[in-house]
Amino acid sequence: MKDSKKFGAEKFLHPQSRIPKRDVSGVFLLDKPKGLSSAGALTRVRGIFRANKGGHAGSLDPLASGLLPILLGESAKFASFFLEGGKKYLAEGTLGVTTTTCDAEGEVLQRRPTEGCIERLDEVVKSFTGEITQVPPVYSAVKVGGRPLYKYARSGREVEVPSRKVTVSSIKILKREQDKFTVEVSCSKGTYIRTLIADIGEALGCGAYVTMLRRVAVEGLPEGRMMGLEELQRLSDALTAGDFSKLDALLLSTGTLMSSLPKVTLDDDKTDKLMHGLRQILDDSCEFSSCSLNPDEHVAIWGRGCFLGVGHIEGKLLIPDRMMSDPFSNHN
Repeated sequence: MKDSKKFGAEKFLHPQSRIPKRDVSGVFLLDKPKGLSSAGALTRVRGIFRANKGGHAGSLDPLASGLLPILLGESAKFASFFLEGGKKYLAEGTLGVTTTTCDAEGEVLQRRPTEGCIERLDEVVKSFTGEITQVPPVYSAVKVGGRPLYKYARSGREVEVPSRKVTVSSIKILKREQDKFTVEVSCSKGTYIRTLIADIGEALGCGAYVTMLRRVAVEGLPEGRMMGLEELQRLSDALTAGDFSKLDALLLSTGTLMSSLPKVTLDDDKTDKLMHGLRQILDDSCEFSSCSLNPDEHVAIWGRGCFLGVGHIEGKLLIPDRMMSDPFSNHN
């Protein structure tokens, strides 16, 4: 309800909303606005497309904006595989303040003077590139003992937060003021930008928290294809009730966006057998996008020119893990 009130749910109502939901599959690259949760954004997009099923790949905090893949229909099966590639963010850090959440939503923990800190930003930022160790914020979805950390934090229960290795490819300083700086960060999956900014603040000696965060790109997803909710709604409003052709044209196929995974292409005979649930022996009839695959590494499986699903390799056996129900239909 909070999202609906804030964004005015009434402006998202349209004659399309009286049309029955439908089975539609594909991926919509949403430019999520600041202030809306990822779950709320999914609800909006599903409603506009009248989709029976849907999910989103990864999450963005309500205070964050930018690229959020919305997965409709069959595409939702593969949510965990869409954000395997590297990511690029824009982030603003404010110096001199630390918060419980490492961003503007949290309670202030400490205030410290910032004199002389911004002058050392270049030097400190360099120390956070390459492979680094992070401790995710307690207000995050990282699970400990099968429970998200934020649930422990909200209940006041202390828990040991496991550290993780991540890779920060580059940090470009775009803007700096006396107590603020803006950076562009290219990093691996699993990197917490809130933690990165907070750690940079600690290294400067004054602390810092995130006041702006925007995801601008994900490796394997086409750039320049994001669309905001307002623009999507305007397009929907201009359509004849029940005509979804122009909306569906915005959807990208599941297979198109699985390029971050190694690719295995099967011949027609193996394709037919695999789609009936049979494991397949990999031989000279198969094509591989990579000459070396790690044991149990996920691979994208293709056959008859279509994306079939995701599997893994054990020895010389291709084991299907998550498969399309109807890979030969449109927008799969």
